[in-house]
Amino acid sequence: MKRSVPRFDIIGQLGSLRRYARSLTRDSVDAEDLVHDALVRAYERRGTFRSGGNLRAWLLSIVHNTFIDRTRSKRSEAARNEQAGYLADTSSPAPQEHSVRLAQVRDAFLNLPEEQRSALHLVAIDGLSYQQAADATGVPLGTLMSRIGRARAALREMENARPSQGKNHLRIVGGPS
Repeated sequence: MKRSVPRFDIIGQLGSLRRYARSLTRDSVDAEDLVHDALVRAYERRGTFRSGGNLRAWLLSIVHNTFIDRTRSKRSEAARNEQAGYLADTSSPAPQEHSVRLAQVRDAFLNLPEEQRSALHLVAIDGLSYQQAADATGVPLGTLMSRIGRARAALREMENARPSQGKNHLRIVGGPS
């Protein structure tokens, strides 16, 4: 048995739907959008309309529920935007100065002789002990310590040669400086 879908006289209800939507939104453009969204919902849920029911009341309730859903959605979005605003207020300043400074340190590190750069990298970046780094490079412990000392001295000299801007930002990691 084929189920018949009720015929809707939507056109005859548009005036009532628009007036109600305008009273809810207080804006004619928003009201048109609301009626459109409500009619899409009504079409999608046309199977829930009871045969012999009041079409106008059913459509007006869909307009009302669509408006409520939109209002909740806007409040939720406003709350998220407000929270994002708080997060933005606690953000850090632009990192350009730090990026430039990091590039300078990287360049100075890369300009070190290979044996100094390798020794300093193993201890300061990879976190190996002096003995582990000496074993990895195949040099005596004293030689490794000497290379690290010369690398640190070269980086300190680069830092001291830089025009003074207050605090010395370069900190040597991996042992006493």
